[in-house]
Amino acid sequence: MVALVFPALPTVTLAVTGRPERFPVRRIFCVGRNYAEHAKEMGGGDEAEPPFFFTKPADAVVESGTRIPYPTATANLHYEGELVVAIGKSGAMVAESDAEAMIWGHAAGNDLTRRDLQAEAKATRRPWDMAKGFDKSAVVGAIRPGPLPDATLRCSVNGATRQEARTSDMIWTPASIIAALSRMVSLSPGDLIFTGTPAGVGPLNRGDTCKVEIEGLQSATVMIA
Repeated sequence: MVALVFPALPTVTLAVTGRPERFPVRRIFCVGRNYAEHAKEMGGGDEAEPPFFFTKPADAVVESGTRIPYPTATANLHYEGELVVAIGKSGAMVAESDAEAMIWGHAAGNDLTRRDLQAEAKATRRPWDMAKGFDKSAVVGAIRPGPLPDATLRCSVNGATRQEARTSDMIWTPASIIAALSRMVSLSPGDLIFTGTPAGVGPLNRGDTCKVEIEGLQSATVMIA
């Protein structure tokens, strides 16, 4: 057994619908601008760009139903409701036709964002890490194993709907996202992919409850203290 200078942190895990076992999280990848109206909302044009990616650390995961403090270093915290794909097989340079077989399951997610820091990073052409990868920034509901048919994604704040779209409205399907990402990194079981958010992103304030619902999946709910 390898001796460690201090105890390793425990593996981050997520609940699995209908099963006692939990899903171990390895890495979190996120896709930017995967809904046409959101791309326009964020200053993009009509033409679809190739998929681009950013990351969050595994320990940014927050399970549904958690109350979190309003993050430091921001005055403009935003919600972004998303479908999350959970990877169950290893693969690199994967063909799109083979990519769907790598999906272990799906979950509802909320890509919390320090929007003011992201705007500053864009303006100065700096990385988005502190805008996206901060503590407790990845809210994820229980993962449901197996395929997911086309479904409605809805994000609400204090019961009022803020985002609504079909998962089929995505510019790049989960299979095409996996194929593109696998040309950049080797994917492994435990990887999560946030597949992008629809139009309607907006602020969260102290005392708000934000719920992301996707048909057939447990919601991803977070309360802001």
